[in-house]
Formats: sequence, structure tokens, C-alpha cells
Amino acid sequence: MRIGKDLVAAAATPVVLGILAEGESYGYAILQKVAELSEGKLEWSDGMLYPLLHRLERVGHVESEWRTSPSGRPRKHYRLSAQGAAALAEHHRQWTVVGDVLDRLWSAPAQGGTAAGLALGGA
Repeated sequence: MRIGKDLVAAAATPVVLGILAEGESYGYAILQKVAELSEGKLEWSDGMLYPLLHRLERVGHVESEWRTSPSGRPRKHYRLSAQGAAALAEHHRQWTVVGDVLDRLWSAPAQGGTAAGLALGGA
């Protein structure tokens, strides 16, 4: 299954903030965590993640620090800021509403052959 570009883009910020809420991380580890959490269904690239991290840093949702990795190469570590934690809480509230609406639509008995009912094998 391929997740549409619009849905991936809409979910990217809360996903990254949620990962960083668990503890600081760096780009490659974030990409691996996304793949793990989605069981491989979300495939993010460097070209998608790093501009997002830079934007989140610019708006104050994440902070970063360069460190030397065990291999000796510099690696930028990101952590959630207090402002980012507040933004994550707001994203959570908003996504909960969206998820609830979709759950109601998709679990309701199909009426008159709605697209949702047809997609789920209804009338």
C-alpha cells in the first residue's frame, strides 16, 4: 500500500514531534523509527525529513546540537522544545477529532451506497 503524498505531508510534523517527545534523536534514526512504527508503510526520504526538521527548528519546535557519532562523524541531534511539546499537544487534539470523524464515517452502516461504505465492502 502506498500512502498518498498529501496524507504523508499532513502527518509529518506530528509524527516527528511525537518521535522527539520520546527522546532526542538524529535524522537517520528518525527515518528508521518512522519505518518501524508504520511497519514499512511510510517511506520517508532524507529530502523529505531534513527540510521538515530545519523548519521545525526555525519555528522553535525543536532544538539541535552537533555531536560526534561513535564512528567519529558529526551528527546533528534534535530534541523537542517546550514550544514543540505544546505544538504536539495541539496536533494530538486536532488529529483526535479527525480520527474520530473518520471512525464514525467508516464504522457507520453504509447508507445509499456511500463511497466510504463501498470502499469498505458495504452496500
